[in-house]
Amino acid sequence: MERAPYASDPARSRGREFVEDRLGPRGPRSEFQRDRDRILHSIAFRRLAGKTQVFIAPDGDHYRVRLTHSLEVAQIGRVIARALGLDEDVTEALCLAHDIGHPPFGHPGEEALAGALQARGGFNHNEHTLRTLMRLDSPYCTHPGLNLSWEVLEGLAKHNGPVKRPGWALEELDAALPLDLARQPSLEAQVAALADDIAYDNHDIDDGLRAGMLNLDQLLELDFVAEQWRAVEGRFHGAAREALVRELVRGQIGLMVNDLLEETRGRLAGIASADEVRAAPQPFAALSVGMAAQERALKRFMYDNLYHHPRQKLTAERARGVIARLFAAYHQDTALLPEPWRVALPAGEPARSRHIADFIAGMTDHYAMARYREIFGKVPRGLIHV
Repeated sequence: MERAPYASDPARSRGREFVEDRLGPRGPRSEFQRDRDRILHSIAFRRLAGKTQVFIAPDGDHYRVRLTHSLEVAQIGRVIARALGLDEDVTEALCLAHDIGHPPFGHPGEEALAGALQARGGFNHNEHTLRTLMRLDSPYCTHPGLNLSWEVLEGLAKHNGPVKRPGWALEELDAALPLDLARQPSLEAQVAALADDIAYDNHDIDDGLRAGMLNLDQLLELDFVAEQWRAVEGRFHGAAREALVRELVRGQIGLMVNDLLEETRGRLAGIASADEVRAAPQPFAALSVGMAAQERALKRFMYDNLYHHPRQKLTAERARGVIARLFAAYHQDTALLPEPWRVALPAGEPARSRHIADFIAGMTDHYAMARYREIFGKVPRGLIHV
């Protein structure tokens, strides 16, 4: 499809933090294709295979983790970007990288690190995504980080929209490479954020039902879902319930994507450049008013019945304890840190505590539990619950 006038253009990229001398053949790739490939090949991206999506360290092979979620977000994001004439590569890069800053155990792990760093600037997984990609994951000889393009870093920094009050991590990175934080992100970044919502709103239904924490009859109390379920049952009369649930999830994703495309196309009428997108007071990529209300109702249901399920809350409490005690142990006895992290440990605060948090945030669920077991003898019972 022809590139839309409001799309990001790799030929007009604002560049990278560090100038690169490209010696030797690297293939006919655009700047944004290079970004996507650097993310795919990064250690931080591979670690997503061991990080919580909904369930901590699931034993079941079929539950989603951060890696599979990110791949599903990328699939949805590419479809939307292609239909709107946006740059698919920068969209995919944003979708693949958006969760790289999550610590082990997901949001409970983030809450524990935020508490440990409360007096030292706090911890935010979205800002830590930028910190990881710009400073911590450093596979190159000539510069720190992956040295991604301005457009990808800007989109990740503004994953949830313009940033009025950046935390210490984003403030430091923005000083090194100004990311225009107060303005709207690119359309590709707006699409990536909505693809994330569409993916987890619907795929978490599948995992919640599989784990027995969601009840289909409860779910069908939502008019939006019940309507789709009746349509699925009518089309596939007699099919197994598991197959019907998957058809329901696919159908809801399709409805949301089509609604987003129609609403966004209408909002983009007359917009002639990517700069106009960034200068706008509101984002252009959006669900319609009706669909947005249905999406919010679905999200409330998922929080009430899955994310805040009593079993989930108990597991989250134990996970927060594991991360908090790991931080305290490393802070009290730095000899427990692996040698590369111990050698690089800053002498003063707050850099010392932030360095320890960087180490913990990079852990997978299983690695965190292994280190906890190594220090304290055993992992709290019930931490792995599916």
